[in-house]
Amino acid sequence: MDDVDFCYGSRNGMLWPILDRIFKLDLKYENTELAIKQRKECLLTNKLAVCDIVASAERDKVDASDLGMQNVQLRDLIGYLEKHKNLKTILFMGGNSKNGPEYFFRKLLKAANLKPEVVSDTVPRIYQFKLPQTKRTIKTVSLTAPSGAANRAVGSMESYKAMKDKNPNFNTLDFRVLQYRDFFY
Repeated sequence: MDDVDFCYGSRNGMLWPILDRIFKLDLKYENTELAIKQRKECLLTNKLAVCDIVASAERDKVDASDLGMQNVQLRDLIGYLEKHKNLKTILFMGGNSKNGPEYFFRKLLKAANLKPEVVSDTVPRIYQFKLPQTKRTIKTVSLTAPSGAANRAVGSMESYKAMKDKNPNFNTLDFRVLQYRDFFY
C-alpha cells in the first residue's frame, strides 16, 4: 500500500479503506492517477465532499497528530454551509478532543453565536443547529477517527467488545465500517 496524492490518502489512514468497503469500490492503494480518479469518482457519485476544517497550522514536530498543531487558522465552514445549499450533514472524523474537528467546529459555532442542540449523546454523537442566514438545519455526526491512534478508544467501547466477543476476527476497521455505513448512505 502506498500514499495516494489525494485527500486523506496516507497509507496509515483508514478513511479510504472504510469507504472502499462501504461502497465496494475496489480502490487502488498506490500513488497513481487511477487511484486519484477512483477517489474523485467515489466522492462525485455518492455526493460527498471532503474538507479539512484547518486551513493552516504550525507544528514543532511533523506528524499527523492533532494535538501538535499551533497557530491554527480555521476554514469558514459556516460560510461554506450557507453558500452550498445542498450540504445537510457534516461528518466529523474524530471527536471533541483538543484540536479535533468537532472541537474546532464548536469554536466556529461559538464565534457565530450558534448553539448546537443534542440529538444523540451516545457515540457517534449527533447534534444539529440552524444556520443564521438561510435558517436551514444542519446535522453534525462525530464518528470515531479513522486513524490508528483511535484504535485504543475503539477497543475500550463496550459495543466493540461485545462484537469482538461474538467474533474473534472482528477488528477496529470492521467496527468503523459498521459505524460509518449508516451516515454515508
